[in-house]
Amino acid sequence: MEEERWMAVASDNEPVPGCTISRQALKGSVSVFSLAKDTGISAETYAYHKLFTVYRGSLTVFTKDGRRETLQEGQSIITPTGIPVGVETKEDTVYTETAFRKESTMNDILKSGTVFELKDLLPYREGRIVNMDLISDPHMKFVLMSFDAGQALKEHAAPGDALVFALDGKAEIGYEGKAYEVSAGQTFRFDKNGRHSVKALTPFKMALLLTLD
Repeated sequence: MEEERWMAVASDNEPVPGCTISRQALKGSVSVFSLAKDTGISAETYAYHKLFTVYRGSLTVFTKDGRRETLQEGQSIITPTGIPVGVETKEDTVYTETAFRKESTMNDILKSGTVFELKDLLPYREGRIVNMDLISDPHMKFVLMSFDAGQALKEHAAPGDALVFALDGKAEIGYEGKAYEVSAGQTFRFDKNGRHSVKALTPFKMALLLTLD
């Protein structure tokens, strides 16, 4: 992928038999995990919430107090805090893990331990762009946006490093004078002060993780 700018999460992170593999997609915030079938990661406790999103296969998330939830492709879950949480899978699986700070504020629409799809959290509106702040703190914002076909954000600069997760449909992202087409299942990275624009080629939904200084 050109300059590590965009990534097809599932196909660009092929699992290796018998192994678990991780890589950072956005330093300190987002990692991509590739788990081979019949592997897992032991339960660990964190003081902050994490968002798991499955791009391929299925992932069982479990806690030491006996809770278990299985996520299918496209589904997400917010992990609880203060309780050991682990994952396991019976098939090759690729998922992302987004870490939020202890002081982050979550939208009331999110409930930890509940399985959901990010794209289902906000609607399309004819001729409009819809915006929903999901999680925020002084150093980061995690936002959902939906675009009716043809709607666009004019070129502007990112105040910090950012990662776009395409959730539904297709869009053209302009970045520093080049055009990139992205579709559901792909991610795109902006650098701080990078000039960019977004135009929906079809009805399009995305999540945006923006770091703030």
